[in-house]
Amino acid sequence: MNLATYVTRRLALMVLVVFGVLVITFVISHVIPADPVLAILGGNAPAEKVDALRRELGLDKPLHEQFVAYIWGAVRGDLGRSLRTGRPVWDDIQQYFPATVELTFSAIFLAVILGIPLGVISATRRNQVHDHTTRVFSIVGVSMPVFWTGLVLLLLLYYRLGWLPGPGRLDLEILPPPSRTRLLILDSLLAGNWAALRNAVGHLVMPAFVLGYLATATIARVTRSSMLDALHQDYVRTARSKGLVERVVVLRHALRNALIPTVTVIGLVFGGLLEGSVLTETIFAWPGLGRYITTGYITLDYPAVMGGTLYIAVVYSIVNLVVDLTYAFLDPRIRF
Repeated sequence: MNLATYVTRRLALMVLVVFGVLVITFVISHVIPADPVLAILGGNAPAEKVDALRRELGLDKPLHEQFVAYIWGAVRGDLGRSLRTGRPVWDDIQQYFPATVELTFSAIFLAVILGIPLGVISATRRNQVHDHTTRVFSIVGVSMPVFWTGLVLLLLLYYRLGWLPGPGRLDLEILPPPSRTRLLILDSLLAGNWAALRNAVGHLVMPAFVLGYLATATIARVTRSSMLDALHQDYVRTARSKGLVERVVVLRHALRNALIPTVTVIGLVFGGLLEGSVLTETIFAWPGLGRYITTGYITLDYPAVMGGTLYIAVVYSIVNLVVDLTYAFLDPRIRF
């Protein structure tokens, strides 16, 4: 199977996955015993206002007609209108998702540049001080809840020491740059607003570290396990018997094959972070997509929840496709 055929099949499967998400979100939104109309108007609203709002939202139609309208709207890119903000859900996603992207890329960058080297060092120096230190570091990172880590960092670095700015993406007294990409750091660079850039980076440090530490611990553990398995393979013994330098054996022969399970984990972690870490975004008042969807769930804003969930499903499917394509780059023996 060539690459083009493989990508085509994966895209077809992605369509099925997205359709399944559409069905599940629609069913769940209508099974939950809660009325979004009453959540908007209140339990004491007059019956005529309740009926008028139901007609306006299309909730008075039969379920099959609502489902067809929902599917047709999603195909056209119309995810409905948020009951809480009164704006199209797609516009809300465009506003909130860039903050999640900025946080996610910062966290995953930190996790990759720290997790992979730690895993390699731990595997090559098994049962030594470096290995024990990395394993303790990983266990602590996986075990500590992100909300606890975030609160501790806020208490120490913001409240006690004042080294870093507090919650949010930018201080109130800092003039934000013109919104071109909606990525605050990139917009600050493009506008040459260095004060906003320094402040935005300072706000990003703590939430990125909280998410990045958890991801680093996971990546380091998987890399260590994969490297230990690769270092005992025949091709590694052959490379050493040829007199190759140990650094070449480890990095060029063992690590490249050991990275396949690591890339899988990185893809899963990256997709999970793109969903938006609700606890981290809440603690640091980060206006991301996860916080937006959670708020919509609490306020019975079904269009926001359904549209955000659909968007996450598409992004997650794309990330998984990229991960699968990366396998062929790491291991030329793989043929789709």
